[in-house]
Amino acid sequence: MAAFELTHIGNNSEAPLQADLDKCVHCGLCLNSCPTYRELGVEMDSPRGRIYQMAQVVEGKTPISETYIEHMELCLACRACESACPSGVQYGKLIEAARAHIDQNISRPWHVNLARDFVFGSLLSSPWLLTAAGAGLFLYQASGLQKLMRSSGILKFFGRLHEIEMLSPPVETPFFFSQIGKVFPAEGEKRYRVAFLAGCIANISFARLNEATVRVLQKNGCEVHIPKEQNCCGALHVHAGRKDDARALARINIDATLDGNFDAILTNAAGCGSTLKEYDELLEHDDAYRDKSLAFKAKMKDINEFLASIEIRPPAKPLVMTVTYQDSCHLCHGQKIRAQPRKVLAAIPGVELKEMALSDLCCGSAGIYNVLHNEMAMGLLKNKMASVNATGAECIVTANPGCMIQLQAGAKLHGKDQPVLHVVEVLDRAYRG
Repeated sequence: MAAFELTHIGNNSEAPLQADLDKCVHCGLCLNSCPTYRELGVEMDSPRGRIYQMAQVVEGKTPISETYIEHMELCLACRACESACPSGVQYGKLIEAARAHIDQNISRPWHVNLARDFVFGSLLSSPWLLTAAGAGLFLYQASGLQKLMRSSGILKFFGRLHEIEMLSPPVETPFFFSQIGKVFPAEGEKRYRVAFLAGCIANISFARLNEATVRVLQKNGCEVHIPKEQNCCGALHVHAGRKDDARALARINIDATLDGNFDAILTNAAGCGSTLKEYDELLEHDDAYRDKSLAFKAKMKDINEFLASIEIRPPAKPLVMTVTYQDSCHLCHGQKIRAQPRKVLAAIPGVELKEMALSDLCCGSAGIYNVLHNEMAMGLLKNKMASVNATGAECIVTANPGCMIQLQAGAKLHGKDQPVLHVVEVLDRAYRG
């Protein structure tokens, strides 16, 4: 029995556009860049194969089948194929549209709908629910129960639960929610007035990263505003095919920041940044927000992108350490930002960067992909850690919280328990001596 039923057959308002599909000339140059194709060697799990399937569904030649859904969901949406494509195919746009089209046309079991509605419709957009969830996870971790569960090996009797549990992010108290709505003054002469979007889960699991981001910006002459009405960026919603939820969140974030006369609107999460920079695509048919989304996009910057564009204040003392840098997919492939994080690291005296092989190949995180498709994600992680270990670097650096969680698990499972830091955290350590 299928895990879903077709409902509104022929509802194509969210479907991939034929003009976008036609850009693919099926040359196959994307194949070697695709993590799932590299792992499986299956054409239908390559960008070219998935685009072929999308075209067949959009043209009405084949139905939305369980097999079609499996191939679309197994995609990491890492967008490495976009960097390899000579024809400028916007694959990220296509896979997001395909998933939204699926979501329009199928009816999932009630318990799946209930879980999706809770996570995407309530949890991620509610500071109160996130705080409650964070408090529960904190108790699990701080009480010693997590350590007991891991050391006992009991989780291994529940399929892949032991590997999924390793991906639960450490909770950091106090949560960053308490800082939302505040303004932090620049150190010395004020050079810029910026807004910082703190994210959703990051307020619980990356509170110290958010604080480090604020300190680094202050150190570089930025007056930092944490807009009170901001909310989740909507990236996870887009990846799950829930575009209407993402559109609602986009309007909230645009309204929270656009009238603030900021020099830049910043994020420290590469995955969030790709979606934030594509609000204009989400809202292109919204007459009230079309122009606003373009104005928002013009000011939206990744923290590495912003820091590399200004003359950053050099740390007073060297920070002696060797690091290797993992390119976040949505930073290097989605936003085309590769040199900027390396430029920031190069500006820190004492830091030696040892480049790893295939630094821009996905580590397997991909939002919540590592939970939903754990076996594939852990296989990719094992390969990634082989590249990390070959450098001999004492620290792994990246630019996305999701990648940090995945790499932390990788360092424990396949590495030398190397610390995993965000680029901004390395700079913050240098500033703090």
